[in-house]
Amino acid sequence: MPLSPCRECRREVSAEAVSCPHCGAPRPADQQWRGTGYEWRSERTVWGYPLVHVAFGKDARGKRRVAKGIIAIGQFAVGVITVAQFGVGLLFGFGQFIFGFTALAQFAVALAAGVGQFASGYVAIGQLVLAYYGLGQLGLAYFLWSPDRHDPNAIAFFQNLWADLRQGLF
Repeated sequence: MPLSPCRECRREVSAEAVSCPHCGAPRPADQQWRGTGYEWRSERTVWGYPLVHVAFGKDARGKRRVAKGIIAIGQFAVGVITVAQFGVGLLFGFGQFIFGFTALAQFAVALAAGVGQFASGYVAIGQLVLAYYGLGQLGLAYFLWSPDRHDPNAIAFFQNLWADLRQGLF
């Protein structure tokens, strides 16, 4: 097993070590280690933020890479429009756990419209909903359309919403 000096503490470590046993530096035998994952920012900026920022993995210091931009894409992301596992989308978010104005996610917490397995918002559609207008398998809403509750206001709202969406999309 070849030994190399750690780039941080200069003590001898295995050339294949994942971290230095002395100082904890990640990949200590690599003199130019930049972390794991990927990070890219567009040259174009809006209000000082990159138009597009893609980030995932960890940086050279072992910290999580967080995408922060107008359009933010990554495991962790914050943006106006966000695609992430965990994210905050100021206007729209898509992913697993999303908080935002509108959200499409497994766990969607939204101010306006949330769609997901668990969804909340003024309008929420999902398996479990918490909303003013809710369409779901189970939910708590001022107006709820579910297998057990057929609120006429909720039915009319969602039928009109569907008609408006079809007219705009098709």
